[in-house]
Amino acid sequence: MKIPVKFVSPLNEEQVNDLNRVIKDSQKSQNRRRAQAILLSAKGYCIDEIAKIFGVNRNTVSIWINKWEQSGVSGLEDNPRSGHPCILTDEEKKLVIELASAHPRSVPTIIALLIKKTGKRVSDTTIKRILKAAKFTWKRVRKSLKNKPDHEQFKAAFGAIQELRRQHEDGEIELWYFFDPGFDLQPTVPYAWQPTGEIIEVPSERSKRLNVLGFYTPDNRLEPWGEECGVDTDVVIACFNAFIKTMKSGTKRIVLIDNASIHTSGKFMDCIPFCAKLIIKILPAYSPELNIIEILWRFIKYYWLPFSAYLSFEDLVREVENILARVGTEFKIDFAS
Repeated sequence: MKIPVKFVSPLNEEQVNDLNRVIKDSQKSQNRRRAQAILLSAKGYCIDEIAKIFGVNRNTVSIWINKWEQSGVSGLEDNPRSGHPCILTDEEKKLVIELASAHPRSVPTIIALLIKKTGKRVSDTTIKRILKAAKFTWKRVRKSLKNKPDHEQFKAAFGAIQELRRQHEDGEIELWYFFDPGFDLQPTVPYAWQPTGEIIEVPSERSKRLNVLGFYTPDNRLEPWGEECGVDTDVVIACFNAFIKTMKSGTKRIVLIDNASIHTSGKFMDCIPFCAKLIIKILPAYSPELNIIEILWRFIKYYWLPFSAYLSFEDLVREVENILARVGTEFKIDFAS
């Protein structure tokens, strides 16, 4: 017997806009999936094709279409489900949120304090459900600088750098950022998709450090130097002197550097042959957001450097050099987006 092909009725512009609004704004993933399925059906996808896309059976897709035909957007919602009412009052739920703000790393601690204050015991699942309803999410804690930048200095520097970026894009100057980060065999551990029940392990051990110094532009031009020794003022001075030798006549270069002591010492300032065609500007303290080098190293350490780089120091050096050699061609960052 031939199974009849089923599609939604033709959609008008208002219905399409309503479905797109659900896809964009709904906080429930099941509602977004159903709206997408209705749009696909309207475009001529059959039930079997839609079922395969969303990993459900054809009866489920048929039900989605029926509910849409009967109730429109409201038909995308789940029917109310009965269940045991929460044993916590609204005030006690607020207490859970307050306890989570004070003890954000430990659900057991929240439960213990809740028992102490209310005498009521609830499950981990109940606590998590209350927190999710209050827009809490479980995610990695972010490091921040101990000290904050001066707001006025930051604002002025931001405006000045935007103007320098414009001049660079127009070919009036060359804008470069100086960098001197390091790499070793203790990796920056990223998030990664991993099969359920399996864990990707990255080797980690103490090792000597590969320091990379050089200069970088917003259009992904890179002039790097690698050092396996420590970085001090003398090394930075040598790097700048080598950079100056690459300058072409008629070129005006502006170099932005952070205010680390080796970049602002009297010895550094005395030894760099400053001239009208090379201007060094120091970024405000505690303002990594102004330095595109921070973005470059985040891409290298989190995205571009393969896990195999941490098998040995020799592998690390080879992979870092390989990436640096291809910045601007294979490895690019769009700073305009």
